[in-house]
Amino acid sequence: MTDKMDTTTRLERLRERYMNGDLDRRGFLGLIGAAGLAYGVHTPFARNALAANVSQVRFDGWGGVVSEAFRKHAFDPYTKQTGIEVVDGTFGGGDEYLSRVKASQTGEYNIAHLSGVFDYARYHNLGLSSELNEANIPNLKYVIPKLVDVFRAVTDGKLSCVPYDYGTTGIAYNRKHISDDEMKEKGAKILIDERLKDKISGWGDWRTRIWFGALQTDQDPNNATDMDAVWDAIRAHRDLALKYWGSGAELMSLLAEEEIYVTEGWSGRIYALQEQGHDIGYMDPPNGYGWQECLFVIKGSPMEPCEELLNFMLAPETSIAVAEGQNYPPALDPQQVDLGDKIPTLPAFDPTGKLAGLTFADPQYWNSNEADWSKTFGRVQKGY
Repeated sequence: MTDKMDTTTRLERLRERYMNGDLDRRGFLGLIGAAGLAYGVHTPFARNALAANVSQVRFDGWGGVVSEAFRKHAFDPYTKQTGIEVVDGTFGGGDEYLSRVKASQTGEYNIAHLSGVFDYARYHNLGLSSELNEANIPNLKYVIPKLVDVFRAVTDGKLSCVPYDYGTTGIAYNRKHISDDEMKEKGAKILIDERLKDKISGWGDWRTRIWFGALQTDQDPNNATDMDAVWDAIRAHRDLALKYWGSGAELMSLLAEEEIYVTEGWSGRIYALQEQGHDIGYMDPPNGYGWQECLFVIKGSPMEPCEELLNFMLAPETSIAVAEGQNYPPALDPQQVDLGDKIPTLPAFDPTGKLAGLTFADPQYWNSNEADWSKTFGRVQKGY
């Protein structure tokens, strides 16, 4: 029997042990990496990357439990398998990170965990997109087709990213002070309820503020016809709010410490609070904010090691482990992949893989208004 066959047999046995429950996911991934290194198993593009002296890839994401999940379940096992280090940075918002990328040298930033097709379109329109060799990412076949197609439409059928997860920005509330019945009655308007003055918060992101301002004025967030009313709702929220939060960690802290009773929040972060035992409710109002996130490769990056990292992260074992760690459903198609027990319980999860129940931001609508609306929100945020 050849060494290659021996290695294959070992890897198959590891997989059997994992599927039988004899290994936890972390141990499984670590042993796969160790087996691959011990027996010289590398994909062709891993060998090319090492030959080209690529020693590291930079990845920037949202921090907190999300970055912890990526580090534990993806980056460390990937480094064991390839020898390529993943240097991870964090950011609090998409605009902040884009400013950093625009001011950087080519190749300084490599992969970003971007939110929404509108961010993808922004990067492409600024000449920051790359072109992935999909032959190097065979695990792309497991991804929900709808999530892939919306990105292809922006870049003429090509891809500069792979979809990775999805979720919602809904309304989180402290059940000690706000009942489920009150939430059902008031929906997004709970965020401008004077009874809760100084116990309200929200993300200081112009898109999110406008989206919820549209809901509070009974308008379509993707086609608001009365922006004056939207801005008035945003001002009302601003005046009632204790503060805007700027990161997922701050969102969780404000709710956990009961500094606030209600805010819009990211579904996975709220699920994490619930797992910790906090009596926090979560509601997606009609036309609530659905989003999908992608792993975007920035122009000038070392493509083959980036493609290998993307493929590694889309492997069902890795993707499911990350999803369970960060509490957002993976982009994997549940009609193709068994996602286990936890993921079907996460907010926003769609067992059909069609995502028909989520409302996503129309990239053309939002990007065409970005310059005007982001500037106006900056003024409103300062009290005008």
